[in-house]
Amino acid sequence: MSDEIHDQAVMTFEVLKAAVRDGVAARLGKLALAGRKTVIDTPNFFAGTSRGVVPHITPDNVSKHLHAGGAYMALEDFIERPQQYYTRKPPIFDTPTPLPPGKPLHSFTAMPPSITTVLAARRIPAVPAPMGNSNNSISIFTSVGFQVLTTKEYHNAVEALKPDIAIPLADLTNHSTAPNTKRALRMADRTDQWVKEFFDELDTQDVLNPSKISTFAPILPIDYSIQWEYIERLAEDLFPHLAGLAVYDLDVLPDIADKYANLLTLPRLSLSAPATPHHILRQIGLGIDLFTIPFINTVSDSGLALTFTFPSPSSQLEPADAQPNGTGTSLKPLGMDLSCPSNQISLAPLLENCTCYACTNHHKAYIHHLLNAREMLGWTLLQIHNHAVISQFFASIRETLSLGQEAFEAAVEKFTLTYEPDFPAGTGEKPRARGYHYKSGAGEGKRNKPGWSKLGGDETPAAEKENGNPADVAPVTVAADVNA
Repeated sequence: MSDEIHDQAVMTFEVLKAAVRDGVAARLGKLALAGRKTVIDTPNFFAGTSRGVVPHITPDNVSKHLHAGGAYMALEDFIERPQQYYTRKPPIFDTPTPLPPGKPLHSFTAMPPSITTVLAARRIPAVPAPMGNSNNSISIFTSVGFQVLTTKEYHNAVEALKPDIAIPLADLTNHSTAPNTKRALRMADRTDQWVKEFFDELDTQDVLNPSKISTFAPILPIDYSIQWEYIERLAEDLFPHLAGLAVYDLDVLPDIADKYANLLTLPRLSLSAPATPHHILRQIGLGIDLFTIPFINTVSDSGLALTFTFPSPSSQLEPADAQPNGTGTSLKPLGMDLSCPSNQISLAPLLENCTCYACTNHHKAYIHHLLNAREMLGWTLLQIHNHAVISQFFASIRETLSLGQEAFEAAVEKFTLTYEPDFPAGTGEKPRARGYHYKSGAGEGKRNKPGWSKLGGDETPAAEKENGNPADVAPVTVAADVNA
C-alpha cells in the first residue's frame, strides 16, 4: 500500500506487465482509488462479507490481520422491504458520516479506510429467486424473504452510500443452466438499458466525480454474439465513464480483446465465484485482475485450514499429506480438516512458515479444541489464517508474473500436478446457518441441529418447532416468471 494520496477525479489502472501476444493473458497492474491512499496491486482479491462484515472477523481485526484489496458488499444485506412500504429509512441510509472522506458505507460497516468497498445488488453466489426480473426491477433475497428492487432504488442507494466501486444492475437468470436465445437477448437488452440509466442518473445528479464513485460495468454470462451491441455501447458511448469491467463469464473476453482495444485498458473483476485456486489461476491466465472468492468463507465454516502455496513446493510429498488420485500418483490436499482427531495433540502451526496471527500464536490442537467446543474463536482464527494464505497466494502470483509469462505458466502447471483439484470435505459441525443466507433444496433436511427436544419423545423437537427451518425465514409467493 502506498501513502500517496491520489487526487484524480476517477480511479486509475496501470498495466505494468502483460503478454505481448494477445489481450487475454495474465498481467500485472496497479489500481489507484480517487482521493485515497489505497493502491491495489493486481492480481488481487476482495473479501466476501455478510451484512457488511467479513464473517467471524470484527472490523478492528480486519484492519490488523486481513490483507485483502477490498470488501464486496450486497445491497440486499442492508434492506428488507421495498422502499415504498417503509415508514422509515433503513438504518444504513441514516448513518452519520464524518467528512472527509464522506463514505456512508464505510461508516456503517466500520470498515477501515484502507479497505476498498465494492457495492452490488446481490451476494455472490446469489440465492436463486422463485420469480424473475422485470423490465425495471430485479428480485433480491433479504432477511425477510424475496423482495423487488427497482433500478431507481438501486441508483439512489449508490448515490447515498457512496461505495468506492459500484456495479450496475445486470439481468441474470436464476438457474445454473444456460438461458435460451430469447431469454439471453432479453438479458442483454435489459442490462444495456439499465447501465445506460445508471450513468444518466449519476451524470444528471453530478454524483460521479464529486463522490468519486468508480463504476464496473457487468459483462453477462451469455455469448458475445448476443450481447455485442451492449458491449459496443460500453466501448464507444460509455467508455469515458467506465472504471472497469465486472465479468460473469470469461469466455467472452477473447472476443472483447479482438474487437475493442480500449476496453483492454480497464481492470477486470471476476464475479464468477471460482471454486478452487486452480480456477483462480486459470482466470488470471485469461487476464482477470480482481476476484471475489466465496470459497474462503465456505472452507472456514467447514473447519478447513488452507495449506497450499504458490509456486508449489519442490520437495517430495510426505506420506501423511499424499492423497491417491486414481492415476498412480499422489497429490497434496488443498486444505486440512482441523476437526480430525489426529490434530488433538499436534503442537504444529496450521501451515509451516505461515506468519499469520493464528499460526504464530496458536497450534492445531488448540483450534481443534475450539471447533469441537463450537467456540466462535475457532472460526475467527481459521478466517484469519485462510485469508492470509490467499493473500500470500496472490502476492506469489504477482512475483512470478514479474519474471515473465513463461515462468507463470510453468508454475501453474507445477501447481496443478502438485495439489488435489478439490477441497477435502470438512467433518466438523459448521456454525449455525442463518435463514437469509441459506436456502435448502428440494428434499434437503434442516441444516441446524435442534438445541433441545422432549425426553423420550418421537415427535418433532420443540426447539425445531419454535425456530423452524432456517430456510423458511419468510413466506414466499411463487409468481409467474416474467422472463418467460
